[in-house]
Amino acid sequence: MSKLDNKVAVVTGASKGIGAGIARALAAEGASVVVNYDSSREGADRVVADIKARGGKAVAVQGSVAKEGDVARLFDEAEKQFGHVDVLVNNAGVYGFAPIAEVNVAEFHRQFDTNVLGTLLASREAAKRFNGSGGSIINVSSVVSENPMPGSSVYSATKGAVDAITQTLAKELGARGIRVNTIAPGPVSTEGFQQTGIPVRTWRSSSSPARRWDASASRMTSRAWRCSWLRMMRRGSPVSASRHRVACADRVSGIHFARRRIQQMRCRCGYPGWRSCSSSARAAAGLRCLAPLMT
Repeated sequence: MSKLDNKVAVVTGASKGIGAGIARALAAEGASVVVNYDSSREGADRVVADIKARGGKAVAVQGSVAKEGDVARLFDEAEKQFGHVDVLVNNAGVYGFAPIAEVNVAEFHRQFDTNVLGTLLASREAAKRFNGSGGSIINVSSVVSENPMPGSSVYSATKGAVDAITQTLAKELGARGIRVNTIAPGPVSTEGFQQTGIPVRTWRSSSSPARRWDASASRMTSRAWRCSWLRMMRRGSPVSASRHRVACADRVSGIHFARRRIQQMRCRCGYPGWRSCSSSARAAAGLRCLAPLMT
């Protein structure tokens, strides 16, 4: 029996990049996956076809997370296809980088409508649809929320807002057995990031303490996320928000950053301990999995 058998996951922005990797990984663990997309129908269909080819269950549903009607229709379709919803991954996001002198109102709203309002609308709908046994909301943030690079003032602000939403909802929804957590990847070579034209060296020197670059979203999701998001859904605290710097793959975030966060979380929430990663490669890199040991 797979770890996520009989679970249904809605993944927003899952037609490509990190979202597509998350959708495939959830399906590989047995979950039925709703692959949400806004404009890339071809990419969403490709992800669904890949999942079905491996014996999984998936359906593609179009909708903008920034529109209330689209979000409600997304969850309606999920329940129509699979009967219920257990997991929401708020992955949909847009970004743009510019010096402060070039920041404009239209770009501000473009990023905040999707990254922040979209997270709120989808989380609100998921909280309505989760049954009495609780559920899991996983928000995709970024290392730039606390370690921004020049030119990312708007994008960093949206991810800082996502972090605040995560901590607030974790406290608000915990009594209902709904876990709310954040994953904060470092730079990942997705199609969207490549289109920004930002040199890899810029990220290495200004944003990633590990000075490392992940070659692909599939490698990131298969190695790092399996140690964190899967345990989050099964072991995460229903009371306190957990921010997971995906350090266990030794390629996404630096151990210096991770250790600082561990100390903060212990101080704030009193976690009894942290599960060490057993991978020899990760151990050699001096990194450990940040998933809390909550039993």
